[in-house]
Amino acid sequence: MKWLWTWDGHCFGYRDHEDLWTCDGKHVGKIDGKDIYDSQGKYLGEIINRDRLITCTSKKHDKGFKFKPYPNRPAVTKNVDYAAYKMFVGYEDFPKL
Repeated sequence: MKWLWTWDGHCFGYRDHEDLWTCDGKHVGKIDGKDIYDSQGKYLGEIINRDRLITCTSKKHDKGFKFKPYPNRPAVTKNVDYAAYKMFVGYEDFPKL
């Protein structure tokens, strides 16, 4: 399990192998390289700086593979939030799911 934060510094959830989970136990994404797609194959964002989630606006129409989400897991206590990073041009913060 690897904790992940949004670019704004909020604890989003965690990575478990190639799956993205929220702190409240929802399976919301599959990770393909550094890109993340939802269950319908819609691009959500990517992982950069090892543990930060961000969305490249030029990739918002990209499609990945569809998948059936796993059943919900028990919620986990959120990790601490961190300071926000300065936003890059052409990017926006990862969606709040």
